[in-house]
Amino acid sequence: MMPVFAHGQLRLYLLALLDSGPKHGYELITALSDRFGGTYRPSPGTIYPRLARLEEEGLVTRSDEGRKGTYALTAAGRAELAARQGDLAAIEEDLAETVRTLADQVRDEVRGAMAGLRADLAAAAQEARASARSATGPDARATSRAHRAEIEAMLHEFRDEMRAEIRRADARGTIGRLTVDTVRTVLDSARTAIRGTLGSG
Repeated sequence: MMPVFAHGQLRLYLLALLDSGPKHGYELITALSDRFGGTYRPSPGTIYPRLARLEEEGLVTRSDEGRKGTYALTAAGRAELAARQGDLAAIEEDLAETVRTLADQVRDEVRGAMAGLRADLAAAAQEARASARSATGPDARATSRAHRAEIEAMLHEFRDEMRAEIRRADARGTIGRLTVDTVRTVLDSARTAIRGTLGSG
């Protein structure tokens, strides 16, 4: 994956995220993931060492609540953030371009995966039609009905599972344009691929 933050940018961006109030490390990771529409999620190994460094520099304080540490800006942290508003604006512009690039990569990967799936399904359909030519009559119809019931059950399960996932994401306010575009691409490709297996041969 392409670098997301240039040197020193993540440090400043963490200060900006804390400007709205204290946050746990996990909340900062989630906020960054949301900022990138889910295309990038920093690891704890990326975030916590930087928070520790900010604490050493006196820019943030950490208070422990059970097993979780809450980070908050100090007066020095607020002063640095205020002095670097121009740098922060430049970071936001860079991030907007990075999000667009990452989203394009995700779309390309999805299209590539679906193209491979279509090819696999087309090959399977040819084999199935070849086998079906020698299996006609009542037995073939019974087999077809059983397969139809299996497919319909899979579709119902998929629909219910995805609907629940989407509703949970909507409740968190994390559904972005990338998700909409990805769903459209996947469903269009899946529709074409499945129709390709339904020909009479």
